[in-house]
Amino acid sequence: MKTVALLFVGLLSFSLYADEKPAADEALLKELKQFCTEMAEDDGIAADKLAAYLLSCVNEELESEGYAPVKKL
Repeated sequence: MKTVALLFVGLLSFSLYADEKPAADEALLKELKQFCTEMAEDDGIAADKLAAYLLSCVNEELESEGYAPVKKL
């Protein structure tokens, strides 16, 4: 029984580790920020809402590509 419990804990910890997504490099973040800035211009996003829009947009793109989200740009 002890072996089963240890195996379960080991598998659980491995699955939690496996769910961690890699961080994007600076080049990708720069590219995504430029892409999202162009989208913001096309969508007519106001200057006071631009920072929140860019962060949301970049994180959506990162998520779609399998990267961890960022907290700030």
